[in-house]
Parts: sequence; C-alpha cells; structure tokens
Amino acid sequence: MQNSEAMALSAALLAVAGDLTQRIHEGVVARGFADLRPVHGFAFTRLAPGGATVTDLAAHLGVTKQAASQLVDEMVRKGYVERRPHPQDARARLVVLTERGWACTRAAEEAAAGVVRAWGDLLGEGEVRLWGERLARIAPHGPIRPAW
Repeated sequence: MQNSEAMALSAALLAVAGDLTQRIHEGVVARGFADLRPVHGFAFTRLAPGGATVTDLAAHLGVTKQAASQLVDEMVRKGYVERRPHPQDARARLVVLTERGWACTRAAEEAAAGVVRAWGDLLGEGEVRLWGERLARIAPHGPIRPAW
C-alpha cells in the first residue's frame, strides 16, 4: 500500500470514528440526556461493568487523577454515578452507575445500533458484519479513549 493510500484509509477510518461518536452523542441527547458530552460516554464504558476507582477511570481516559475526579464530581451532581465504599480497599471509593447512568448507557447502545443499521442499509448487513470481524482483528485491545 502506498503512502497516499494509507493516508486515505487512515483519514476514512478517523472520519467514521468521529462520525460514530457524534451520532451516538446526538442519539443520547435525543433520548433525553442533553446534559452530557461524548467524554461521559467514554467514562461510562469503564464504569458499566462493575464500577471503577477514580484512578482506574483516569487511566482509562488518559487523563490525570484530578481531571477524572472532576469528571466524577460532575457526573455525581448530574445523577449519573455515585461513590460507594470499595469492597476490597477501605481507602478507595468505587464509582458506579446509578439507574440514570444505566438508562443513558442503554440510550447510547440504541443510538449505536441505529448507526450500524444505517451502515447495513447502505452496504448490506453481511458487509458490515465482515468489516466488524476484520476491524476486530486489528483493533488494539484496551480502553477506547476520546480524542483529546
């Protein structure tokens, strides 16, 4: 692959990722969660399985512990998360999604499904499934971070 082809592919993948992020965010807002930014969704992906400490969240987002703590404070004020005692570490607090946080997560999943359905309408479901399999083979494992 020549450099210009590699740059064109890179630009297309980045454009799709940016568009996907924006369309999920718009879907979340349309479903009644207008007080969030896309960064909140990236935080929710780390919190959803079973909670996380602020330190874990900072590492996931690629930000300082102080920045993650400020983000958590904001999400607590808005009712999306709460701090609980950590079950294994008395010095730490576990940040978990509230029912409102879970509802927002479900709204994001619905919005994402809508985007993927639109891709299927354009390319065919089989093609989208194939691209998903191929991208999964080359996608790095680890946190999906916002493009700061």
